[in-house]
Amino acid sequence: MKIVFFSVTGQTRRFISKLNLQSVEITPTNPFIEVSEPYILVVPTYEKEITEPVEDFLNYSVNRQNLLAVAGTGNRNFAELFVFTAKDIAHDYQVPLVYTFEFSGTSKDVMNFKKVVNEIDTKTIGQ
Repeated sequence: MKIVFFSVTGQTRRFISKLNLQSVEITPTNPFIEVSEPYILVVPTYEKEITEPVEDFLNYSVNRQNLLAVAGTGNRNFAELFVFTAKDIAHDYQVPLVYTFEFSGTSKDVMNFKKVVNEIDTKTIGQ
């Protein structure tokens, strides 16, 4: 299972590096990367202007069709706005929000997220 992510301050990138899973980073300078296999998107919480490269990526080539799920990171101090970017993407693209965590995640978040990835990967292979 491939992980695609966007990082603004480096916290999402740090979380992804702890996973030791195949990943692709969306960058503001080149969001037009084709991912031709199923993937889970991991995004931080920012206003749409900052996460616009994620929308560009999702609407490029076959990327929208291969999106299986989304996970989000943010700051719980923002209450109902916690992980709103991931929630919006899940809603807009009609995919499940499968995991949320704060900042760059804890070791427990790494373990739990890998479990979610394995469950989705198992379901995808079984189809």
